[in-house]
Amino acid sequence: MSKAPTDRAPAPTGQTDQRAPAAASRAQIDAFLSRVTALAPAAACGRLIFALDATMSRQPTWDQACRLQADMFREAAAIGSLAIQLVYYRGLAECRASPWVSETRRLGTLMSGIDCRGGHTQIGKVLAHARRENDNAKVAALAFVGDAMEEELDDLCAGAGELGLRNVPAFMFQEGYDGVCEQAFREIARLTRGAYCRFAPGAAHELAELLRAAAAYAAGGMKALADLKARRSSGAVRLIEQLK
Repeated sequence: MSKAPTDRAPAPTGQTDQRAPAAASRAQIDAFLSRVTALAPAAACGRLIFALDATMSRQPTWDQACRLQADMFREAAAIGSLAIQLVYYRGLAECRASPWVSETRRLGTLMSGIDCRGGHTQIGKVLAHARRENDNAKVAALAFVGDAMEEELDDLCAGAGELGLRNVPAFMFQEGYDGVCEQAFREIARLTRGAYCRFAPGAAHELAELLRAAAAYAAGGMKALADLKARRSSGAVRLIEQLK
């Protein structure tokens, strides 16, 4: 049990002063921590949620993404470290998330074991998952690739607004020209202060450029994106135009 405070006078001058050793101890600890901080490697790691529509119509683009995911890691490796979590939905109600991975081969293995199945979109679940992950540890960005939207737009806007409040930009990459999908993706991007980009069906190069830009942003923010733009990356140009 703690004692009540007293008004007892300080110890007489002749008694050993305990304050100097305590001060010296604190100084030694501070010096030690400074040395450790200087010697330790940087632990910061950008976290990117890579979400994909895995319904049946997406099989060709899923196969492309399996091949292109290595580009995201290569781009990020030139900037800093990057951890990616794969999120996908398919079938009637299946929406899954992988562990966080920071190695190209592991993500490729995860993706190669997944096949596309018929079903409706579950974008709302992706947005809710991104919010929960960010509440656990900061998520730099959400990159979503899809070609359809079959949910209530107001519900998606509410989920996007939650991400916007948490400063998690959503990069919404649409394959094809569906007008309903475009409206929803643009609104999600606007509410999260992210970006909307469309690419032609089967255009692997366009998708690769967009994923490289998303990875650069997640690993190094706007500076990394600007550096990528200086290397004539079309994906970086398209994101920067909307993130300003």
